[in-house]
Parts: sequence; C-alpha cells; structure tokens
Amino acid sequence: MSKKALAVLTILIAIVLDQVIKIYVKTHFILGEEVLIFDWFRIHFVENNGMAMGFEFGGRTGKLFLTLFRIIAVGLIIYWLSSTIKRKVHNAVVIGISLIFSGAVGNIIDSIFYGVIFNHPKHSVAKLFPETTQGEFFYGKVVDMFYFPIWEGILPDWIPFVGGEMYTFFQYIFNPADSYITIGVVLLFIFSKQAFPKEETKEVETT
Repeated sequence: MSKKALAVLTILIAIVLDQVIKIYVKTHFILGEEVLIFDWFRIHFVENNGMAMGFEFGGRTGKLFLTLFRIIAVGLIIYWLSSTIKRKVHNAVVIGISLIFSGAVGNIIDSIFYGVIFNHPKHSVAKLFPETTQGEFFYGKVVDMFYFPIWEGILPDWIPFVGGEMYTFFQYIFNPADSYITIGVVLLFIFSKQAFPKEETKEVETT
C-alpha cells in the first residue's frame, strides 16, 4: 500500500468511526446520562464548545474564533501530510499525522454542523435531521463520552495546594477525535527523527 493510500484510508476510517460513535451517543443518550462499563470505564454523555478539557473562552466570539482557527490548522496539517508523504518516512509517521488531521476534522464537524443537524432537547435524546432546530452553523457543541475515572480518593496531606482534597484520575471526558490527536502526537514523538528531520549541513571545502 502506498503512503498516500495509507493516509487516505486512515483518515476515512477514523472520521467515520468518530462520527458514528458521536451520532449514536447523541441520539441514544440524554445529556448527562452515564452507562457503567467497568468501575474505571464509563460512557458519560457531555457536550462542550470544543476546547481541550472542556475549557471555554470568549463566549460566542471565542467559539467562532476557535472553529476558524481549527479550519486554518487543518489546512496546514494537509500541507504537512502531503510533504511528509513525498519523503521516505516510516508508515507510523504518516499514520500519526493522518490521525491528528482526523481528530481535528472530527471536532470541526461537530462545531460547524451539530447545531443544525440535531435538535437540542434538555430531558430527552436528540433527533438527527429534525424538521426544526434552534441551532446555528458554526455554533454546534462537541460531543464527548469516554470517561476513565481510574482512581478516586483523597490526596495525601503532604501534596502542596491540593493535599487532603478529593481527586479523580482521570477526570476528563473525551471523544474518539481527541484520542486520535493524542495517539498521533505519541507516534510522532516516538518517530520524531523521521517526523522532524534535521537538514544536513554540508561542509564547503575550500581550496
């Protein structure tokens, strides 16, 4: 398989899987609903405006800025991926960049379209492609569902600032697109010499 075909296949599978999972959760779960898989793994449906770890800034303007910034970033990632494919690099590098691209696109789809392709009930599941919706393009919320509260307990008193407080590890809820970005970054870190090659400097011989 060529590196271009590998990148296209990775992107298609990743984005489709991301959207299938998100649409299923949004159309089968009430906002805030949780299903216990294991003590350390739960499906917990939440939504946010798209910043990492649920942080927000700037209200509607910040939301629009974040989406536009992501679109520009996706364009740069496409250029990066295209130039990388032309070089003889390990397939893991191509997969890593493709996953980062897929993660960014997956969350962009939520932000641009989810406001208008779903309705937004507070106490029932959402409907896909309803007759009417009060949402807007570019103001959809990102769907998150994976929750891994691996450990919950009171931190030792000797830990500065947070000692003696209740703490949950891992407390953040994320989605497949977020996972793609994380896995992609890890792959690029492992294969950093190929992902970020240093230009070899040739010594100029003087006579």
